[in-house]
Amino acid sequence: MTATATRLQALTVQTTPLDDVRQLIPFLDSRRPLLWLRRGEGIAGIGEALRLEFSGPSRIVDAAAAWREIVRTASVTDDVRAPGTGLVAFGTFAFDDASAATSVLIVPQIVIGRRNGRSWITRMHTDGADGADASSLMPQPTPFGAEYRLSLLPGALSKDGYRDAVATAVAQIRSGALSKVVLARDLRAHLPQESDLRRALAEFTLGYPECWTYAVDGLVGASPETLVRVHGGNVDARVLAGTISRGADAAADHAAAITLASSPKDRGEHDYAVQSVLDALRQHTGELHLSEMPFTLKLPNLWHLATDVSGLLADGSSPLDLVAALHPTAAVAGTPTPESIEAIRRLEPFDRGRYAGPVGWIGADGEGEWAIALRGAQVQPDGNIAAFAGCGIVADSDPDRELTETTMKFRPVVEAFG
Repeated sequence: MTATATRLQALTVQTTPLDDVRQLIPFLDSRRPLLWLRRGEGIAGIGEALRLEFSGPSRIVDAAAAWREIVRTASVTDDVRAPGTGLVAFGTFAFDDASAATSVLIVPQIVIGRRNGRSWITRMHTDGADGADASSLMPQPTPFGAEYRLSLLPGALSKDGYRDAVATAVAQIRSGALSKVVLARDLRAHLPQESDLRRALAEFTLGYPECWTYAVDGLVGASPETLVRVHGGNVDARVLAGTISRGADAAADHAAAITLASSPKDRGEHDYAVQSVLDALRQHTGELHLSEMPFTLKLPNLWHLATDVSGLLADGSSPLDLVAALHPTAAVAGTPTPESIEAIRRLEPFDRGRYAGPVGWIGADGEGEWAIALRGAQVQPDGNIAAFAGCGIVADSDPDRELTETTMKFRPVVEAFG
């Protein structure tokens, strides 16, 4: 683990109420936004009071331990007491233990939040930093920069290369080497230096309001998949695996949903993902409850097979402890996990970075919301953009169908930047 020199300095945190703030995105930094938003509610971060960086196989466990130390030494005044108030950190973690991408926890200098019609501002600073009263530090929204349109082009894995990778994976699965593997392909683009990333975030929120719109350290997107959420001692997750495109009209759309729900291939893929989540959460919860049957979740561009899982936190674990236990689920890696990760490393000619890794926020009060970083892109400081989309490959997978599915899954990013 590496961190800034301020890591060992205690944080002073103050949260005070605000008149209702209906739009959070205009308050953000145009180049390095921090955001967690769904249905118009969430938190927006400005600046960095503290930044912790992690890498390697223990990156999430190390982050959980560091967070406990930060919480232990912090002085928190919270006059609102709602999920996302008080001391919070945004986080994003690399998918692979061997990834070169940095995993981070970022405590902003200022957070503006909104939930259930209540808004607040939180000011956070380390000892010795300027700690003016949060109630007097109200950032002002700023207009978006000029519009831009980008073309995302094939990256290291071409369409033909992806078909070949899927065919190879199917052969390995049929030989008994593994049961499922999730394979991704990439698109690349470049964002000019003057471009305003808030425009992409606004597109994500408008097009996919039921998804988690996220922005952490250049990673931006709109994920439909809840990895884990902890509120009031309750734990829940939403597992997605199995996909089909929306129909062209109401009748075709209904038929598509029925086809997905009755597909043995998609149901089998989905069952692997659900079981991996149940296995991870059982060690931290009491009785777990899940949807009696997978249900079809409708998004603007596709249908997913979904299962909701819920339970009570039984051992005092933090949201990051649960993230460490869950990642990677079979929905983004495969089954068995070690064999699927090795297959991904062999068949994908790129480092996924933070794609399909955990992204979200954690609070000092034990609350937190984490998604899987899907339907998004990593924007580097130099403007280079990498976007990824993947599919669960099982014995009955067809390379052409899987390629078409990745195209559907790229749609949110293509729309946001194009």
